[in-house]
Amino acid sequence: MVVTGLGVVSPNGLGTQGHWSASRVGKSAIGPLTRFDATPYPAKLAGEISGFAAEEHLPSRLMPQTDQVTRLSLVAADWALADAGVNPAELPAFDMGVITASSAGGFEFSQNELKSLWSKGGEYVSAYQSFAWFYAVNTGQISIRNGMKGPSGVVVTDQAGGLDAVAQARRQIRKGTSLVVAGAVDALLCSWGWVGLGTSGRLSTEEEPSRAYLPFDDRAAGHVPGEGGALLILESADSAHARGAEVYGEIAGYAATFDGREPGLRKAVELALADAGLAASDVDVVFADGAAEPELDRIEAEALVEVFGERGVPVTAPKTMTGRLYAGGAALDLATAFLAMEEGLIPPTVHTEPAERYGLDLVVSQPRAADVRTALVLARGHGGFNSAMVVRS
Repeated sequence: MVVTGLGVVSPNGLGTQGHWSASRVGKSAIGPLTRFDATPYPAKLAGEISGFAAEEHLPSRLMPQTDQVTRLSLVAADWALADAGVNPAELPAFDMGVITASSAGGFEFSQNELKSLWSKGGEYVSAYQSFAWFYAVNTGQISIRNGMKGPSGVVVTDQAGGLDAVAQARRQIRKGTSLVVAGAVDALLCSWGWVGLGTSGRLSTEEEPSRAYLPFDDRAAGHVPGEGGALLILESADSAHARGAEVYGEIAGYAATFDGREPGLRKAVELALADAGLAASDVDVVFADGAAEPELDRIEAEALVEVFGERGVPVTAPKTMTGRLYAGGAALDLATAFLAMEEGLIPPTVHTEPAERYGLDLVVSQPRAADVRTALVLARGHGGFNSAMVVRS
């Protein structure tokens, strides 16, 4: 299965090239929250998307029925299809599917409707609330907009979701579906969503952006949330070659486990490498989950050292430039991995001073030129979800 199109909506750059231009030089988008007044809350920083005007990309009829997350998803899908050179109207409807991941659905839409319910009454609640909040709403709206009637669905595995959605798409393509739009976009930057995120106890309360999100650093004290993600166009290699499509690379291996303790993540890595038919020495870079919570960082670092050896492979966590995007984060890492392969450049983990005790060759401060042909992308969801995906050029 190959990737023929990328659609990126990221805090540090809209569009694939906007995101890569920023990421390749270490440009961070983490800063003070502006979407609402965060003064009363312990955490005050986020990776916000700026410069996005949905009405410039979508018809006006969609505005009253969609949340920010769905608008971002629809535009990311449009960009991914255009990048792949695909016109859905020219393809059989039942040969195309949509599989996305979500952590929360349309949270801000729901918040606004709840305000109307309690301040004005039930007759002021939008009928669109019945689906605008739903985890599967992005899949539904993308499929309707593009006439895609093949195997579709949604995956809810928190921050592992972006990889799990792509893996589910891979299964459907192996069963005969020609094309699947897959990946994830998340957006929870509203006051209700902020309260929910804060219950994890894992948000950084640092108010200086350059000290807020520091995975594998002795100063690590939580992560910074962000919004955005990526959608990918996945096709069988035969289908892509038949239409002369440009190919970013291949989804070569995948595995998932459910165990938040030490063996779980390592086992997922080993199984993904086995699925790809590769040895650890074949991997050129690891895109780490990078939780920036000491115990979780320890578990991830030990898993990588056990598989690759101490400082055995370059490791990066470019999400330090965007914040953790929940379901969207792993999908964005996946897109970034393909862009890194294309240029031969590993984007940096910004602001971090890696602790020697972790034993990682962490790419920090500046990008690193490298012959990147195979990458391992890791993601973990709250409660024990572990996912590992191997991609190659």
